[in-house]
Amino acid sequence: MEFPSLPENVAFARVAVASFASQLDFTIHDIEEIKVAVSEAVANAIVHGYGNSRGGLIRVCLKLTDEALEIQVEDHGKGIEDVKKALEPTYSTDPERMGLGFVFMQAFMDYLHVDSAPGKGTRVTMVKNVPRGAAAAASEKH
Repeated sequence: MEFPSLPENVAFARVAVASFASQLDFTIHDIEEIKVAVSEAVANAIVHGYGNSRGGLIRVCLKLTDEALEIQVEDHGKGIEDVKKALEPTYSTDPERMGLGFVFMQAFMDYLHVDSAPGKGTRVTMVKNVPRGAAAAASEKH
């Protein structure tokens, strides 16, 4: 899905991804964590990628497998000069921000990769594995 870089679209993305994720055997707690990670990724695209400009586009791509949900959040904004530094807790280019977005994404997802270059935008790839116990219980029911 693609949508404009508007602050109100953070909630839209969060709910859309949660609906998609609910097709797998995630717990409610897992889905809440996915929602937070998506919110942070989309908010980063709006605030840092596009500098709160309403003229950008954000693309969220989702892929389901039996074992996991893969989420990609992509913008074509400013990009990140130093991804390693951006992943550090409390680092932010905006003094009004706490710099915890990537920390939450790392904590709540099983895999996080950030691909970015100055002037070329950013793609955040996150994967949340279906809990083994839930997948096993689901297969035993069938």
